[in-house]
Amino acid sequence: MVGRRRHGGRGSGRGQEQVHRGAPRRVQALTQPAIFSSKKSCECLAQRRRVTFEQACRGTPAGRPVRVYADGIFDLFHSGHARALMQAKNLFPNCYLIVGVCSDELTHKYKGFTVMTEEERYDALTHCRYVDEVVRDAPWTITRDFLEKHQVSYAVGFIIDFVTHDDIPYSSAGSEDVYKHIKEAGMFIPTQRTEGISTSDIITRIVRDYDVYARRNLQRGYTAKELNVSYIYEKKYRLQNQVDRMKEKVKTVEERSKDFVNRVEEKSHDLILKWEEKSREFIGNFLQLFGPDGAWRQMFQEQSGRMLQALSPYQSPSTSPSVSPTRGRSPSRSPSPPSHWVSSSPKGGIFSSMSEGDNDDNDK
Repeated sequence: MVGRRRHGGRGSGRGQEQVHRGAPRRVQALTQPAIFSSKKSCECLAQRRRVTFEQACRGTPAGRPVRVYADGIFDLFHSGHARALMQAKNLFPNCYLIVGVCSDELTHKYKGFTVMTEEERYDALTHCRYVDEVVRDAPWTITRDFLEKHQVSYAVGFIIDFVTHDDIPYSSAGSEDVYKHIKEAGMFIPTQRTEGISTSDIITRIVRDYDVYARRNLQRGYTAKELNVSYIYEKKYRLQNQVDRMKEKVKTVEERSKDFVNRVEEKSHDLILKWEEKSREFIGNFLQLFGPDGAWRQMFQEQSGRMLQALSPYQSPSTSPSVSPTRGRSPSRSPSPPSHWVSSSPKGGIFSSMSEGDNDDNDK
C-alpha cells in the first residue's frame, strides 16, 4: 500500500514519474532515527530560494530536495499521524520532510494537557520512517517571521518550500485559521485525515473504560497512589478482579467438563456401535447353529437316524418267507426243536408235550 501511494500522491503525474525515475530517494529515515533540526541539518548545495509548485512536481536535482514542513503536537503518536506524514513525504518526487513539534508549554496553554511529555513526543517523531528532520519547540502559528528567521539564521538554508496539514480550518490562539496566511501565500498543500483514529478518540476510550484500565494496572502491580485511586475504590477494584478470576476458573471448568462430556458421548457412541455389531454377529452365529436349518439340527438328525438304525431289527424279505434271515446269517446257532415237542392241542404247552414224550420213552 505504501509503495502504491508513493507514486499516487498529490501533484504527481506521468511526466513527473518519468523525470523522477533517475532521482535518488533518501533512505536515512529507514535505517536510523531522523535528525533534530540544527544549523547543519540540511546542507543543500543549491541556492536558498524557494521552488515553485510546478518545479517541485517536475522534480528537483538530488542536491536540492523540496522541503516540506508539517507541524503538530503528535501526542500518543498513532497511525493517523503516520498516514498524514506519509502523504506529506510523497507529495513530490524529491521530498525532504521536516516536522515541527510544539512544546509542552505552548500545548498546555493553547490546547490542553498532554499524555506524553515533549521529549517523548520529539523522540517518537524521530522514529517515524517518513520523517527526515524534527524541529523541537516549534511555534504554535507559522508566521512569516518564523519562515524568514529560518531562511536567514541558518547559513546553509533551512528553507521551507511548502507547508502541509489537513484542510479543516484550525482555529486557535485567537485566529480562525492559523494556516490562513500560508494558504494566501500559495505554500499550503492539504492532506487527508484518517477517520476513526485521533488522540482525542484514544483518550475518550480510556476515560470511558477507566475502571477496566484501573483494575488492569492494579492487577499488574501498580499501586493505588500511582493510579490516583482512593482506598475504597482500590478495594472495590481488587474485589472485582477476584470475582473475574473466579468467573474465569468457572468458565474453564465448564469448558473442560463440556469437553469431557463430549469425549464420553463419542466413546459411548462407539461402544454402542461395536455392541450392536457384536450382537448381530452373535445372533447370526446362534441361528446358524441352532436355527431351523442349523448345523446342530442336521447333526442331531444324523445321530438319531444312526441310533434308530442300530436299534431296530432287520425285516424278513417278502419273497422267501420260509427262509429266515437270521438262519442265513448265523448257521452256527442250534436248530429248532423237533416238531413233536410242540403240542397240537391249544391248551397244551411246550412243557406238556415234552412230558408226554418222556413217558413214551419210559414205556419203551
